[in-house]
Amino acid sequence: MTTFAGKYGPWALITGASEGTGAAFSRRAAAQGLNCILVARREQPLRELAAELQRDQGIETLVVTADLAAPDAAAAIIEAVGDREVGLYIANAGADTVTARFLDAPVEAWLGLMHLNVTTSLQLCHTLGGQMRERERGGILLLGSGVSYGGMGGLAVYAGSKSFMLSFGESLWSELRPYGVDVLNFMLGRTDTPALREILARNELPPPEGLASPDEVAEAGFNHLARGPILNWGQADDEAGMSPVSPAARRERMLAMEAIARTVIKT
Repeated sequence: MTTFAGKYGPWALITGASEGTGAAFSRRAAAQGLNCILVARREQPLRELAAELQRDQGIETLVVTADLAAPDAAAAIIEAVGDREVGLYIANAGADTVTARFLDAPVEAWLGLMHLNVTTSLQLCHTLGGQMRERERGGILLLGSGVSYGGMGGLAVYAGSKSFMLSFGESLWSELRPYGVDVLNFMLGRTDTPALREILARNELPPPEGLASPDEVAEAGFNHLARGPILNWGQADDEAGMSPVSPAARRERMLAMEAIARTVIKT
């Protein structure tokens, strides 16, 4: 339990693993000695990454192709995982795949986005988190965004879904912390991913300066996983930047709420 693999192994499950931050998290998990379950829609990039990790790190891999926006995505992933012991779940997949104002896209598109950003992750947290609680070890890393802290025109459903995951992740941190299971909401800023570059190209915009690299993001996420419940990219724990209050202040609030909850809820 003194090693990363002892705490979070033997398997890590990473959604959105085919490129960008998902691939970076997968490489870092493999470098720590964790076997990797790689999940995304596109099979070929996953196969290539799996071969790379097996060759360079000598770990086992499992490739799972799944559309995380589908209602049955979580069930299909859990079935594919089988009896493998997942000690680390990285909910990396989650984006604004619609890129429209709310009334300018069909409601079916927004329901799919909610499955991608909320429902599938919630179901996986329930199954995998329950197993971690029984083992009294493990970690859940939820990738979020600065829009978690407030709404934004043109991102109504995306911002709402990320706000839900922020409160959900904080609550999960509080519930699982007594069992030795770590939960971290990692709020990203602008990160240099293929998805971002595709959006910029579609809107004929140049890449802005100061983009974070996926490798930097993965390193910071692993370094702060045990701290919880929130890490804002590029900001200190006691710094209020993306949010009106700092992660440290939100942590203190959660601890205070735990004390209040014990007076009305059996824990």
